[in-house]
Amino acid sequence: MAGTPAAWSNWAGNQRSIAALVARPRTVDEVVEAVRAAADAGQPIRAVGSGHSFTGAALTDGHRLDLADLDTGVTVDTARRLVTVPAGMTLRALNDLLAVHRLALPNLGDIDAQTVAGALSTGTHGTGARLGCLSTFVTGLTLVTGTGEVLRCSADEHRDVFAAARVGLGAVGVLVEVTLRCVDAFVLRAHERPAALSTVLADLPSLAGEHDHVEFYWFPYTARVQVKTNDRVPADDRPLPRWRGWLDDEFLANTVFAGACRVGRAVPALVPGISAVAARALTERVYTGRSDRVFCTPRRVRFVEMEYALPRATLPAALDELRRIVDRLPFKVLFPVEVRFTAADDIWLSHGYGRDSAYLAIHQYVGMPFEPYFRAFEEVAAELGGRPHWGKLHYRDAASLAPAYPKFRDFLAVRDRLDPDRRFSNPYLERVFGP
Repeated sequence: MAGTPAAWSNWAGNQRSIAALVARPRTVDEVVEAVRAAADAGQPIRAVGSGHSFTGAALTDGHRLDLADLDTGVTVDTARRLVTVPAGMTLRALNDLLAVHRLALPNLGDIDAQTVAGALSTGTHGTGARLGCLSTFVTGLTLVTGTGEVLRCSADEHRDVFAAARVGLGAVGVLVEVTLRCVDAFVLRAHERPAALSTVLADLPSLAGEHDHVEFYWFPYTARVQVKTNDRVPADDRPLPRWRGWLDDEFLANTVFAGACRVGRAVPALVPGISAVAARALTERVYTGRSDRVFCTPRRVRFVEMEYALPRATLPAALDELRRIVDRLPFKVLFPVEVRFTAADDIWLSHGYGRDSAYLAIHQYVGMPFEPYFRAFEEVAAELGGRPHWGKLHYRDAASLAPAYPKFRDFLAVRDRLDPDRRFSNPYLERVFGP
């Protein structure tokens, strides 16, 4: 179960650590054993997933817990549309499992490489004005606490732990098993089109209200966006030809875009022109497909990211300020800005707790400066009541986060009870939750 010290880095390469020991448990009992072994050694222990977060949440120089081999069994209740899976399963594997049983998750983000535990713990979300983050689909979970206790939680059992652990950053326990509410498998009709930013903002209320899922990408140094709407349809009658999928999603969005980013990094003066060409190069397309295959797309160009959940009404003001920030920066921004939407929920540390949200995500190509850009945007977002995505870069601490989350102190109380010795802590958690 235990291995020798090993280096680890996240997908973007901006977070790295070397653990003193790596545990790869296969059973819940072995997870308990690993947590108690860390306690006996006086070491912290952190679980890692697939590394698709940009923060230091998974870093540790103590014991690392790799849940890839954890096998708690799989239960699919098709009549009740519930699935119970190991928390270390990836979303991609979960989507394929559900498809076999003609089920699906109601919504997904645009990447499916994350583990179930990692996606839930950081508040991963897709877009849909009437849908919350992925954690809102959780009906039950099992976790191992900092004292080695195994807790099974739901809305009826250990309700406060359930409210805390669905988006818990791994601070209240190690998620080992999760039960998710599903829906019948469905087909999406995707419509992608270029548009003027001003037109999209003017039509935003109707756009978000008339479609199941809406997102758009603004291209810096232009007034152009790419809009994508996804709506449920009864039949997969307009599949994307294989050649078109390869051309758009692999060649243009990855190979060509990666080349453009490298050129822009080498010759920054070319970036506004590159952005303008990219905004015009993306043409309109309409296609249908299995829901998860429409939601999720390959992301092979490396970047770092910050994302803020904002009160939905503040989005136009945030975008106005962001455009000014981009124009004033002493360096260029190579990546488009992504805008998505979610509905309010009741999960204590969810970015959408108690309010409908607009998510605004900013990115920068690896190897390019980003901190002045991210800090300037964060200042604007914080003033507008924004909450940082737990899996994306931010500079907030416990003092500034506590007023943003009405249940922040309730979360800390659960953490104090379940991990009194801070077995799951690390520098990132000390910053966002206090020492």
